[in-house]
Amino acid sequence: MKDGGILLGVDTCGPSGSIALGRVHAGKIELLGQTEIAGGEYAARLVQGIVELLAAAGVTVGELAGIVAVAGPGSFTGIRIGLAAVKAIAEAAGLPVVTVSRLALLAEVGTAACAVLDAHRGQFYCGMYGDGVDGASGLREMLLTAGEINAMGGLAGRVAVCEETVAQLLEELYGEPELIRVAAPTAAAALRFSLAKWLDGELADVATLDGYYLRGADAKVNSRLG
Repeated sequence: MKDGGILLGVDTCGPSGSIALGRVHAGKIELLGQTEIAGGEYAARLVQGIVELLAAAGVTVGELAGIVAVAGPGSFTGIRIGLAAVKAIAEAAGLPVVTVSRLALLAEVGTAACAVLDAHRGQFYCGMYGDGVDGASGLREMLLTAGEINAMGGLAGRVAVCEETVAQLLEELYGEPELIRVAAPTAAAALRFSLAKWLDGELADVATLDGYYLRGADAKVNSRLG
């Protein structure tokens, strides 16, 4: 990603989402604008919001260098709407796409080795970063119940959370974990987080673009890097 490149960020994974526009400058993101979108308005507002954000910054789709999509885990409907819009824009304009995990993004925002999101149905989305299974360096993102977290020995180190209900449940279940309470990650944070992936050439396949759902009969462990 060259200096001066303009990136569009899209996050529709949570109860509310956002879109952001940023310019790469000296290895950092210079934010050009960000718009919040209510979760119930993704289908109606996302594409129009992108059009308005670009217009406000005086940028055309043809001037974009790429798109960053937060691909989950989170709301199944929200993820599908966001990725459908990203895919349509990317294919029409011939733009590269980088996807990031919302769990990995949350851990980055909280400078934590672990991140937890509410998966509902008595389950948690858990991301554990650093030393992976059997000491292998890597990443683990899992859909876990409280009992399964207990069976793993609980959550160690700093744990980033952005939902107070999750923080309270973790405190009730595990005493006093080192919880790092942060605001929910945004599309602007995703733009900043994506820079390393652009530099490493970790581009998504636009033709088969899909979300990090973590929920499903055989989706207990997700090995995608965030």
